[in-house]
Amino acid sequence: MTSKNYSPFHSLVQKVLSTRFGAWYGSLTAHHFDRMVLKLTGGRMTMGNIVSGLPVAVVTTIGAKSGLSRTLPLLFIRDEHDPNVFALIASNWGSKHHPAWYFNLKANPHATCSIRGQVREYVAHEASGEEYDRFWQYAMGTYLGFPLYKQRAGNRHIPVMVMTPVEQ
Repeated sequence: MTSKNYSPFHSLVQKVLSTRFGAWYGSLTAHHFDRMVLKLTGGRMTMGNIVSGLPVAVVTTIGAKSGLSRTLPLLFIRDEHDPNVFALIASNWGSKHHPAWYFNLKANPHATCSIRGQVREYVAHEASGEEYDRFWQYAMGTYLGFPLYKQRAGNRHIPVMVMTPVEQ
């Protein structure tokens, strides 16, 4: 399992974001701050990355219903076996329903992802079995909010979408 050493400030921010209030506030505001910081840093960083220390990928999907391009920053979990592969955890801040990006990737698994300004094409698949368990363990070692989000999600299974690079 990943063992992250975050600064005291990053740990505090993560603790706040994992609370009900923090998740509610973050879900309403984070994308606005992220958009501004992405612009200022040339797409290399997000506000979430700066204040929490967490790894963030800017993911562009195609809308499942609209067919339109949808871009948003998402926390990602690097595969410890293959550093080119990562996972997105569809926790949706611990809410009772899946995030829209999950449905977008299910409908069209091709996505463009930018990590620290490096843009690459990926194809997604939903993890199951051992692969799911492995990424869930990585996720819990990366961000302390995931176990709390799982509790708040209740009976909802939190999907894990594995992003594999398309060879060019």
